[in-house]
Amino acid sequence: MELDNAGPTEWTARQEVGVGPWPGEWPDDERYDPELLAEGDRRNVVDAYRYWRREAIVADVDRRRHPFHVAIENFQHDHNIGTVVRTANAFAAAAVHIIGRRRWNRRGAMVTDRYQHLEHHEDVASLSQFAGAHGLVIVAVDNTPGSRPIETARLPRECVLLFGQEGPGLSAEAQQAAALVVSIAQFGTTRSINAGVAAGIVMHTWIRQHADLATAW
Repeated sequence: MELDNAGPTEWTARQEVGVGPWPGEWPDDERYDPELLAEGDRRNVVDAYRYWRREAIVADVDRRRHPFHVAIENFQHDHNIGTVVRTANAFAAAAVHIIGRRRWNRRGAMVTDRYQHLEHHEDVASLSQFAGAHGLVIVAVDNTPGSRPIETARLPRECVLLFGQEGPGLSAEAQQAAALVVSIAQFGTTRSINAGVAAGIVMHTWIRQHADLATAW
């Protein structure tokens, strides 16, 4: 949320996010960050990770990450990549893979990229090699002829969910690399939906099919 033009009430609400300094005796636990204990923790993390060091948070999430990966092509500096990373973090994806340009717009990630494993690939061939080496099925997401509706498709448990860019969609190389292509049912006038939204829908479909919901926050 942008606060440059926010009123006093909105600014106060922003300042009150998180927790203040740790009250009382500090915990004797190396996971906790002395600076955060002393000054408070205003980060965008769930309460269970308040005052924890970033490295400790990543290590804890690593113990329960899901075996699906997310990949997105980045040949035109797609501004949706930040949103994809943020959603992948929310669903504890194993990793996010950026294909093409190394630089991407981090604004939409809301600093969640600090807790999410990120990988870079020069091209789709490099991603395919990674997937093959790790036993991952590439599932492309695009509304192309012959695609299977995500609403009825069964996603592989260990997979890479591959998304194209806003506008052009998946490249020909990405479609050829996929063992399965799925699409999202649409009923309006637009040819496609926002790439960040599509990624959220497909990731949540994987969660519904494979995740242990009892472990969610």
